[in-house]
Amino acid sequence: MVTTKYFKKLSVCCGIILCLLVLSCDKDSENPNTPSVYINIEIDPNSTMYQELNTVSGWMYLTATTPSRGIIVYRYSMDEFIAYERTPPNEPDNCCDDNGNCSRLVVDFPFVVDECNNIRYNILNGGIVEGSGRYPLIEYRTTYNGNILRIYN
Repeated sequence: MVTTKYFKKLSVCCGIILCLLVLSCDKDSENPNTPSVYINIEIDPNSTMYQELNTVSGWMYLTATTPSRGIIVYRYSMDEFIAYERTPPNEPDNCCDDNGNCSRLVVDFPFVVDECNNIRYNILNGGIVEGSGRYPLIEYRTTYNGNILRIYN
């Protein structure tokens, strides 16, 4: 038979766990280096124009509106795509010339590389695999209906 004493202990334990979860959330984890730009791109990844995306594990660069430095699109599976901002998420302005041209992330499959800051990221999840930095890759949302891939924020 379950007693009210049991329910009180259970309630206290649940309350403590809930408090710990709320307190453990990192409110400062939003990357301040994310470009303030509206992204809404639609492409047909199965067309010859985007031949690099016709197969799983294919990738390519797309141009986007400034201040974005472009987008990396990766075909994760037949029905899933991943899209990352090409602006380095950690110290993006370290390698800029006098004309305001700054470095971009490049793909060295299966990694995305920030050659300026010597950081390598996993193309599958955007996490840092080598080098030091605080932020993972800046990821955009994607939807795919079998014909049209939409990349947006």
